[in-house]
Amino acid sequence: MLNFRFRPELRMPGWKSIPFPDQIKRLLIIFIILVIMLITVRNYLMPPTFVKEGHYRAAAIDSILALPIHYAGQEACSECHDEYVALKQTSYHQNVACEVCHGPGANHVEDPSENTPSAPRQRGLCPLCHIYNASKPTGFPQINIVTHNPLEPCMSCHEPHDPKPPQPPEECGACHGEIARTKAVSHHAALECTQCHSAPEAHKKDPRSFRPSKPRKRTFCGGCHGENAESAGEIPRVDLQSHEPDHACWQCHYPHYPEVR
Repeated sequence: MLNFRFRPELRMPGWKSIPFPDQIKRLLIIFIILVIMLITVRNYLMPPTFVKEGHYRAAAIDSILALPIHYAGQEACSECHDEYVALKQTSYHQNVACEVCHGPGANHVEDPSENTPSAPRQRGLCPLCHIYNASKPTGFPQINIVTHNPLEPCMSCHEPHDPKPPQPPEECGACHGEIARTKAVSHHAALECTQCHSAPEAHKKDPRSFRPSKPRKRTFCGGCHGENAESAGEIPRVDLQSHEPDHACWQCHYPHYPEVR
């Protein structure tokens, strides 16, 4: 059985014949196909205004401008409601646009008497942002909607444009509900939060700017759990010198639920 193998050669005047490997030929075919595809896309599939103003379709600007306008922007609200805008600028809601709660306001700006924006007064809107969610940043006000003043509208205690509570919460669980519920079923249930944390009074009004302190050294836990600690009661005790000396206590024991892992 005859075995024919074509081996094309590159011949140049004055040069010896140079073998043309098969893999080079395959790469050349792929390169030619890619060039043809690029030319086809550029001439037949790409929108004609794609590179007119930049790396986008310039005609999209006209398409967007032709859409009906729904939102007016907060600047339009300040022209008539300057007292509310001024109040909101110094509150926790300063970065929340008016139309987030009141809905699109373009029609209201054009004809205020005929088009009144919505003013939600029921309990359902505020929890969209403030219901408890473990993924939210620490210090963001969160509530358990079932236990936090049930059936009462949020506006009965909070002015929406300046939503500080009428009085700062006295208990840590008002903001740290998940931690409070966890500690309540642990061996640390009877301990006050202030026994381990020192929170400045300003923390109640501005929790993000004034953070409570946290224990940094294992000797803090040893004040109660060390072998020679003066704490009373039958509580677990360890020798701090020999009990995992290279680790902090909270690497193995969650302070709010300190059972051994």
